[in-house]
Amino acid sequence: MRDAENILEIAALSPDYMGFIFYDKSPRFVGEHFVIPAELNPVIRRVGVFVKADVSAIEDAIQRHRLDVIQLHGGESVEEVKSVKALGVEVWKVFSVDEHFDFAATEAYEHVADRFLFDSRGKYYGGNAVAFDWNKLGEYHQRRSFLLSGGLTVDNVSGLSSLRAMNLHGIDINSGAEIKPGLKDPQKVKSFIDTIYRQEK
Repeated sequence: MRDAENILEIAALSPDYMGFIFYDKSPRFVGEHFVIPAELNPVIRRVGVFVKADVSAIEDAIQRHRLDVIQLHGGESVEEVKSVKALGVEVWKVFSVDEHFDFAATEAYEHVADRFLFDSRGKYYGGNAVAFDWNKLGEYHQRRSFLLSGGLTVDNVSGLSSLRAMNLHGIDINSGAEIKPGLKDPQKVKSFIDTIYRQEK
């Protein structure tokens, strides 16, 4: 998210989280002069997405934008994650998953990250519009709750019912709900939310 009007449109649908990308090579980069609208409901938790950023830059963004969660998307080390955690925010460590991914790679981060996010391995840091094989998640030990990302669409999100026995905290939708990079379609987002709620009943 980065457009003020669009942020408030999506906020009206009451998502649990809203993400803002602070990686300048992303087509969804918020920009140098980005400001989160003051009217944004404080119940919606603000997630800042970073790729191999300096801790000082992350700290500045936390203070400037009142971020609640930091999503680390760039292969950060355990020590780097620990340094971000020390800033007093929730931390999500991202892992890019394909058929060769070994979930043992998550174990070193269990005690420094609050949650994991499993995304599809691809050319970009997020927003590759491709889903990995969710059966792969059966290899995960489930000790840390996780979010699922990568190629989620209204058509395939119904398949999440197969993951009910897993420690799934939520889904991270991006390209599958967009009009163009950084601009979300309120109708698509509402369709996602409605579909998830129907599955929970």
